[in-house]
Amino acid sequence: MSFAIPWSELAPFLLIGFAAQLVDSAFGMAFGLVSNALLTFLGFPPSAASATSRTVESFASGISGLSHALQRNIDWPLFGRLVIPGILGGLAGVWFLSVIDTQITRPAMLVYMAAIGVYLIWRAPRRPQTFRRMRFVGPLGAVGGFLDASAGGGWGPVVTGNLLAQGMTPRMAIGTVNAAEFFVAVTVLSAFIGTLGLAAFTIATTGLLVGAIVGAPLGAWLTGRIAPRQLLMGVGAILIAISLYGLISLMFEPLPSFMRL
Repeated sequence: MSFAIPWSELAPFLLIGFAAQLVDSAFGMAFGLVSNALLTFLGFPPSAASATSRTVESFASGISGLSHALQRNIDWPLFGRLVIPGILGGLAGVWFLSVIDTQITRPAMLVYMAAIGVYLIWRAPRRPQTFRRMRFVGPLGAVGGFLDASAGGGWGPVVTGNLLAQGMTPRMAIGTVNAAEFFVAVTVLSAFIGTLGLAAFTIATTGLLVGAIVGAPLGAWLTGRIAPRQLLMGVGAILIAISLYGLISLMFEPLPSFMRL
């Protein structure tokens, strides 16, 4: 029995997954922003696009973390300080989502992310990045994991953005946060798995996952080769774009409100 792969159906999702993971691996965030935007453009309902992106990112973040490890973009002591609080924060966020309306916290988070983005763009040409011991890493991981689950996203923008604002070397911040994200994402997905089930693995999910697996190593490779100032400006621009879209989506109901930033 032969099995024909539906390449014509898979192709758009392969390209979306590749583009989204390339950006996410290179800059430490925005898989959901890119994938949700393109899936919605293809006609996916926002809820279906978000569920698909969350499922794919949970697996693709593992490939991204491994790719950054091979490129030596990870600070392992910092990784250890991030991952456990991130997991605990993610579990707390799942519980919080079931009892509290988180729409009241979302605008504040978006404004905060925009402010970090503006600061990073301002700082990039003025101050060289010098590695020093990061502060408040445990609480930062807990907050990032909590927002990732309860607000539908925020691990990359909040954690990466904050570490860069503190002065961490860009490639190390991006690589470390990407590696820790896998454990947080899998925890959150596992907590939600009862509502997703095997039905989440559609042609779209498969295409996005394969494309993301191809894009992750290339993004990790680019992280170590893009100038630190350019990385800072790129992360700042992405943070501002995420925040503006999120705020606009809150003001105008017809626009899709992304669950996964």
